[in-house]
Amino acid sequence: MANDQHQPKWEGKAFAELAGPKAEQVWPLLQDFFGLDKWFPTLTTCLPVEGVSGQPGCVRFCAGFKAPVNGSDEGTVNWTKQKLLSIDPSEMAFSYSIVDGNVGFNGYVSTVKVLPKEAGCDIDWKYEVEPVKGWTLKDLDFFIASGLQVMAQRMEAALRVFQASMDQ
Repeated sequence: MANDQHQPKWEGKAFAELAGPKAEQVWPLLQDFFGLDKWFPTLTTCLPVEGVSGQPGCVRFCAGFKAPVNGSDEGTVNWTKQKLLSIDPSEMAFSYSIVDGNVGFNGYVSTVKVLPKEAGCDIDWKYEVEPVKGWTLKDLDFFIASGLQVMAQRMEAALRVFQASMDQ
């Protein structure tokens, strides 16, 4: 990315395979920018701050997620404000940045994409961030990858229930 005199940005990638659900079924669940709390583990709050969900420039407030390196301060609630930078429904992809928060994710930008496959789909999550104090890149990779796996499991379960209700 940009040449910087500081430490280089961390870059990472996670992906989850969904067996069964088609990309066209999973995309609407991810496209709901203000609905992340339905899927991401330990995230208790996802509220609109400004704009319309799914429109570039909209901002969501996310709180309550547990991070792997928080320490033992149980009274602190993690939170971030996240801005949708771009969305491309035809490519089933969107990018967002963290614009504020108390977790030290400075310069965080992420792109999430749903990739069709023969029997299901993959969710691909790429991210970059300035090095985070008290974290390692391995911590961040684990946090995002494990969160994405739970998201995929929750989406598969929700789509199975939906399909079962349609079959009745």
